[in-house]
Amino acid sequence: MTDKVNHHHLHQPTAENIWQGRTDAEDGASGKRFHHMVSLTASEQDASGITLLGFCCDQGVKRNKGRTGAFDAPDLIRRALANSAWHQQTDSGKASFYDAGNVFCHGKNLEESQQTLAKQVQIALKQEHKVIVLGGGHEIAWGSFRGLAAHLQETNSSSPKIGIVNFDAHFDLRSYAQDSAQYSGSSGTPFRQIADFCKDLGWAFNYACLGVCRASNTQALFSCADSLKVFYREDNQLASHLMEKRISELTRFIAQVDYLYLTIDLDVFSAGIAPGVSAPAARGLSYETVERLLQPIFEASNNKGKAKLLLADLAEYNPAFDIDQQTARLAARLVWDISHAMFKHS
Repeated sequence: MTDKVNHHHLHQPTAENIWQGRTDAEDGASGKRFHHMVSLTASEQDASGITLLGFCCDQGVKRNKGRTGAFDAPDLIRRALANSAWHQQTDSGKASFYDAGNVFCHGKNLEESQQTLAKQVQIALKQEHKVIVLGGGHEIAWGSFRGLAAHLQETNSSSPKIGIVNFDAHFDLRSYAQDSAQYSGSSGTPFRQIADFCKDLGWAFNYACLGVCRASNTQALFSCADSLKVFYREDNQLASHLMEKRISELTRFIAQVDYLYLTIDLDVFSAGIAPGVSAPAARGLSYETVERLLQPIFEASNNKGKAKLLLADLAEYNPAFDIDQQTARLAARLVWDISHAMFKHS
């Protein structure tokens, strides 16, 4: 990935005081929590582990005419995660959960910030780390995917089969124009940008969107999804009595790809459990529903026994509208679940 962006200016380490919490000294090594195990120094890491990144950005949501506030989300999710119990075993005794800091979008420099995020994701994957990114708006997906794509371009001679699984009330397939300030990339365009990127490279666009709200997506967006052969299921198609069928469908989708990128827009959840999002859902999904659909993603492996899931991100947490840190805790639990699966299936 070649560019002239000042990555150092846009990428800064996480403040040490973010990772604080309870210490149960009487429990010894078995009483560890995330804040005990997170490392802020890359040199201390195992060859295989997890890198955490933040993407502090409101610009994509602003361009998409949404309510801003997601810029402050990454550190607040970290704080909510810090006190979570640590259940992972590390052979070397070193912390294998590395916090690589935040990428910042200052003002209108969205494209440069996405490019910096992509570079940081690429660096982490090259170190054989799995990656979790905390947004920020869903414009995070364009940066995250490009980092994964750049890594696979370096390591694969043929076109990689990447599967994108997006839990989202919205397709985020809006039209955009690279040379137009009026229709520039936003939180509503990342998967259209990825589709165009894949088309230019001759790669298949394997996109699954789960939890789509028909009331929140125009017919133009459904037509676009159909033309791009997106696999999607609407929120009312994810009822508990239909779950076995949905899991089977998702499992078939996963079987057709070699790598997985998981992205979760927190607005896919009901506003009752996720009030602090850019676009709250009147219906939405329960955590139990999403949890069940995550299992085939977590368990998927290739013919060499390697986990297919390399990259995950969370988007659209908006602390300005949260209630008693309810949505931050939800996001932290998702990171806990994802990281637990990444360690288990690494």
